[in-house]
Amino acid sequence: MKYFLVAGEASGDLHASNLMKSLKKIDREADFRFFGGDLMQSAGGKMLKHYKDMAYMGFIPVLLHLRTIFINLDLCKREIEAYAPDRVILIDYPGFNLKIAQFVKEKLQIPVCYYISPKIWAWKENRIHLIRKYVDRMLCIFPFEPDFYLKHNYGVEYVGNPTVDAIAGEAFSTESFDEFTIRNRLPDKPVIALLAGSRKQEIKDNLPYMLEAAAAYKDYQPVIAGAPGIDPDFYRPFMAKYPAGIVFDSTYRLLQHAEAALVTSGTATLETALFRVPQAVCYKTPLKHFTGFIWRHFFKVRYISLVNLIAGKPVVKELFNEQFSTKNIREELNNLLNNKQYISRIQSGYGEVIDRLGKPGASDRAAEVIFTC
Repeated sequence: MKYFLVAGEASGDLHASNLMKSLKKIDREADFRFFGGDLMQSAGGKMLKHYKDMAYMGFIPVLLHLRTIFINLDLCKREIEAYAPDRVILIDYPGFNLKIAQFVKEKLQIPVCYYISPKIWAWKENRIHLIRKYVDRMLCIFPFEPDFYLKHNYGVEYVGNPTVDAIAGEAFSTESFDEFTIRNRLPDKPVIALLAGSRKQEIKDNLPYMLEAAAAYKDYQPVIAGAPGIDPDFYRPFMAKYPAGIVFDSTYRLLQHAEAALVTSGTATLETALFRVPQAVCYKTPLKHFTGFIWRHFFKVRYISLVNLIAGKPVVKELFNEQFSTKNIREELNNLLNNKQYISRIQSGYGEVIDRLGKPGASDRAAEVIFTC
């Protein structure tokens, strides 16, 4: 069969590439055209537009690039119509992809499969009307999502979480701590992992506070997980005042050997939980009072971290908005390193999260649903 995929950012490129590999296992005639990235390119098929020419996040960037966004939308519609695929597969990226879903269903009547639900359970819940109308199969990666959609009389399928797959597929579990420190030229001291985000602004906002808090624990070494696409020199000014190690392309190896972690919100909180590393979620926001108003009145969730959302309760501390400060991070880090009862409670919560996520195989299960829909 012929498949047209649309992924508009780096995470979508990763998940779509794994889905393409899984589709090839069950469909030897699989042919792909896509808007995506390098990982999808390596999986095969023809790339028509790179996500780097599409990914505009935030109100101002979107406003400034409206013309480009509309050009990309028109191009995507023309390419789908010309290719006449058997399936259109949309990966997250809802502002763009829901418009494509509408076009495909109204004009072409091709089955639309959505892999990785937009986070409408957090905000923009009204998008459910578009999903119900234009999406044939919604494949979710968080175990709480089916219940959310069920409240809106829309059936979805939980196929598992690709982060579970990614960690299960890594082949470094036998690496010793000595091997890790020698390979990365780090001292022989216990590690506090700092995962300060993947974007420059996130790193600017969070990393200085993380470094200052970790510096109080002289028997440990803070080690930064360098983000993909961020130049190492970008980190140097932050590390000048509070010395720290840094590793690139080794986040999972870092977590495997960490005693504790300070993590910004996002998939990194789930990755840290899967490695069972005690963590504090640290996320600095501008304009605290305004952000608090937005959070209380527009967001529909109680937590910002995936760990707590999946558990449905506070497993890890969220130092967010008014709670974000060097003092609070330092105090929480003390609990993560020294309070055995506190650590045990976190580990128990992690166990519940891991059980709810289920076994590896998300991409294979998603491919099976898409192939047979």
